[in-house]
Amino acid sequence: MEDFFETKISEADGQTVAFFGVFDGHGGSRTAEYLKSNLFKNLSSHPDFIKDTKTAIVEAFKQTDVDYLNEEKGHQRDAGSTASTAVLLGDRIVVANVGVIPEWLHVELAQVDAMSVMCIVPLSIDHKPDRSNERQRIEQAGGFIIWTGTWRVGGVLAVSRAFGNKLLKPYVVADPEIQEEEIDGVDFIIIASGGLWNVILNKEAVSLVQNITDAEVAELIKEAYARGSSDNITCVVVRFDLS
Repeated sequence: MEDFFETKISEADGQTVAFFGVFDGHGGSRTAEYLKSNLFKNLSSHPDFIKDTKTAIVEAFKQTDVDYLNEEKGHQRDAGSTASTAVLLGDRIVVANVGVIPEWLHVELAQVDAMSVMCIVPLSIDHKPDRSNERQRIEQAGGFIIWTGTWRVGGVLAVSRAFGNKLLKPYVVADPEIQEEEIDGVDFIIIASGGLWNVILNKEAVSLVQNITDAEVAELIKEAYARGSSDNITCVVVRFDLS
């Protein structure tokens, strides 16, 4: 199991903040486990976290990567991890992902059944090395990508952004892509690793979660497993009570 997740509520500058994250490791579990223990701690302690959240996220993510790589100098195996994260601040939620691109999709379930439920699903779409802007960035840094059944950085890694992967720096970076949304009218969000999204469509995931008031995710994981997912499956469901 190379996945880890974190859910945490803390205070920053007197304001209650909630953190949610799924860390999808590769080449071992060390990087994902490190992110679980340190990423949100580093973010919440950033001096500009409340007043300039997006800048704080970028700087905290990069510094966390640097700190991890410094600890990894004595290890031979080159582990890494993607990250899909969400931060709840008041009435807004900020998603920051490394290795996957957050695509916010508002799903009106009246189109699916008799219920009307609004949710946000961050879909896990990989930062692909052959994306034109990613390929250009990698080549400008002196790296290369080649086809080995799929496009890979240096012939090794199938994502172009990740924490760790010290042997592929500076081509594989931990720069996050960030989106922000108001949570007004949103019932829940789903954050999951590739083991779930590879086999379950977003509307299917919503249908499985919508009637479960305690945000239990077991049915989602069972369904992904039943559909033959061969990857680690991790899922976090966050339900909002806006009444």
